[in-house]
Amino acid sequence: MSLIDRPEYIKKLKMWLGHADVMKIVTGVRRSGKSTLLTLFQENLLENGISESQIQEIKFELIENEEFLDRKKLHKHILKNINPDKMNYVFLDEIQLVDDWQKTVNSLRMHPNIDLYLTGSNAYMFSGKLATLIGGRYVEIQMLPLSFKEYVMGTGGSAGNLQEKYDTYTRESGFPQTVAFSGNRQLITDYLINTVYQNTIQKDIVKRFKLKDPARLDNVVRYMFDNIGNETSLRGIERGLKADRISLSPTTIDIYVQGLLDSYLMHKCDRYDIKGKKILQLNSKYYVADVGLRTALFGRASRDFGYMLENVVYLELVRRGYKVSVGKINDIEVDFVASKADGEVEYYQVAFTALEPNTLQRELSPLEKIKDNYPKFLLTMDSGTDTNNGIKRLNVLHWLMS
Repeated sequence: MSLIDRPEYIKKLKMWLGHADVMKIVTGVRRSGKSTLLTLFQENLLENGISESQIQEIKFELIENEEFLDRKKLHKHILKNINPDKMNYVFLDEIQLVDDWQKTVNSLRMHPNIDLYLTGSNAYMFSGKLATLIGGRYVEIQMLPLSFKEYVMGTGGSAGNLQEKYDTYTRESGFPQTVAFSGNRQLITDYLINTVYQNTIQKDIVKRFKLKDPARLDNVVRYMFDNIGNETSLRGIERGLKADRISLSPTTIDIYVQGLLDSYLMHKCDRYDIKGKKILQLNSKYYVADVGLRTALFGRASRDFGYMLENVVYLELVRRGYKVSVGKINDIEVDFVASKADGEVEYYQVAFTALEPNTLQRELSPLEKIKDNYPKFLLTMDSGTDTNNGIKRLNVLHWLMS
């Protein structure tokens, strides 16, 4: 399988090249391509004059590297193999597997000729007392599975078959390895459920919380996956599970949901009061890391095309560097408020189609309630572009490819 290029992430890593005092930590759901990204970046370094002797890489999931799970042995090994007269680029894959890894990387960071690049599959790695050792000394690059554009480019697609590509993308997933299965549905489904889903559940949640009954967790996961894009609360999840004769306390549900977020299997989208300009604490929405994974768990017959499209757009906005919230203006909901640190704001409504006049007005109405001058967009599968009262109507597939 040839490596699918991830240009946006390579660009982010290159931005920090030369800043050896800041560790680069690539995080994201398992099998999203973090290890491959490090390989691609090393190739980029070699093409730009860095010698192989300046590069060290250790993958902690490999048995041959088991001894380096001891942080002191890891530290000694790296220092023994550095080139003292040049900058050294050290790549540590799945660093969270090393006990007290923060102590080792913090020590290595203090060497002026060591530039550190790490990957990790769980946000929990940044919590606790040890994390204070690296606080403010790292930049996190959060990686997602393939975007629609990356998927199209990586599978030889063109602008002429975007609808077909989108159908395949949402059915077979954006996890890079599935591309190598050439449309074999059984292989893809087995990989997504057994390798991606089960590995993440077992290693990042069951093991971490020492769960004795993983089936209860699975019930919560399936409920969350089935309710992407719906306002959700712990009490709401409790009631939903009770309807299926599954009894779990809000406290237990809260632990499971936090595990899903920390493992990057799901993302939380808070509600935002557009008038009051503040985050609301109740009834957030949740989106899955990859809609193809959801399809693998539920089957294609259960696909809700509108909510799945909303999920795809949410992830794309996150990829583009926006902080994304669900907008509230009085009792009206705006699908997404996308903001950047520099104060730039954009508003988005997402609908599978808005060809019918009543549907179009229903989708435009929330955006028309917003009286500021920031850009407003309605994204649909409908062809062509148009403008209504300053609101830009765009074909969502062309927007995803832009």
